Amino acid sequence: MADDGRTGSAAAAVQRTRDLLDAAADRLRDAGVRDEALAEYVEPRAVLGIRRDPTMRPLGRVWRVGALLLGSSAETTGRVWATARITRVTDPGRTQFVSVSAEVRRAYRAAAAKGHFRENDTVNHGAVPIPLDDTLVDADGVLAVVDGEPVVRWSPTAGTVPLDGYLRDRVALLVDPPRGATD
Repeated sequence: MADDGRTGSAAAAVQRTRDLLDAAADRLRDAGVRDEALAEYVEPRAVLGIRRDPTMRPLGRVWRVGALLLGSSAETTGRVWATARITRVTDPGRTQFVSVSAEVRRAYRAAAAKGHFRENDTVNHGAVPIPLDDTLVDADGVLAVVDGEPVVRWSPTAGTVPLDGYLRDRVALLVDPPRGATD
């Protein structure tokens, strides 16, 4: 089968995507930007009929860059995920039955607390890994290569924007946040 140039340009675009993500992670690391926990929500099986509480299993550390999570630790370096749910590690409090959504948030806080994360740490869970390979070409997810250019879709209903500019803007906000925007 003859190569019409598309295969080579797709590979180059995927490599450019990797390079842009790596450069963003390097800039965040060099600036000492605070990272966040990445976890998997685990609902343990009952043992001898005894139900155990859900927990969150640590997977590493990441930087949240808008719709993307960039790996920041040895376990996650060079990898990227689409953001999903987040919770803060705080005392979950008692069940209040105020609303279903409040109880779901309380349950996530309780699971994060059982996962032995630092107090007040932000935990990202339910994140979807994004393979950095040729499946990016014309993908319809958060990260894609469209017409040979790396792009990001920051919301399911939004169009795409060039990854280069997106990362430049988002990383700049993390490296040098506007006055009053930090803890």
